[in-house]
Amino acid sequence: MKNHNPPICNWDEKANCQSILFTAIIFLLLYSLAFSQNIQLDSTSVQTEKKHFIGSSLFLLGNFVPGDPPNYFQLNYGYQITPKDFILVEAITWTYYEPLGTYGSSDDLYPGKIRAIGVGLGYQHFYWKGLYNTIEATPFLQQFYDSENQKTQKGFQLYLQLIMGYRFEFFEKRFFIEPAYALKYWPVNTNFPKTFADIERGKPKHIFEPSFHFGFRF
Repeated sequence: MKNHNPPICNWDEKANCQSILFTAIIFLLLYSLAFSQNIQLDSTSVQTEKKHFIGSSLFLLGNFVPGDPPNYFQLNYGYQITPKDFILVEAITWTYYEPLGTYGSSDDLYPGKIRAIGVGLGYQHFYWKGLYNTIEATPFLQQFYDSENQKTQKGFQLYLQLIMGYRFEFFEKRFFIEPAYALKYWPVNTNFPKTFADIERGKPKHIFEPSFHFGFRF
């Protein structure tokens, strides 16, 4: 779960960058919804015989990387509502030790760790064959731990994702993989302990990174 791309926004103008990113996410959501209502359905649409899927993320492999474990677990469920549209539910939990905006390249680590647990909702639309975009919103409850691994206080995070990718299907379209690239943005991140907030200050509230999901349709 390392090797994240560095932020591309100049966060000296932090408020402006956040507004631009948030506006872009909303614009793309509205565009996707509008496009899904007007696009002509054809023989390239994702088949509707198997309306359900379950899956997860290749980020699970991060649990086996030496060092502080992310304890990353994810389970996705999707239901096909039209030949080109799915609704998604995602349960996810993980532990992180540094600001998310500089994850994998932070100069300073938290004096402890954060354990996040959330359940999110999403919408996935296919444009042509396996080409898709997904928009997800996940509220996280966050438990803060100090350097002695003692629980301190709890916080809340709203985590938004805009994902573009391609689905490859195998074995009569029962199994699939989804390599993708994602913009991840957390406009709400509350109740940080002061020592954590000092490390977090000035860090980006977004990151661009690859993702890789896999799953089973039924």
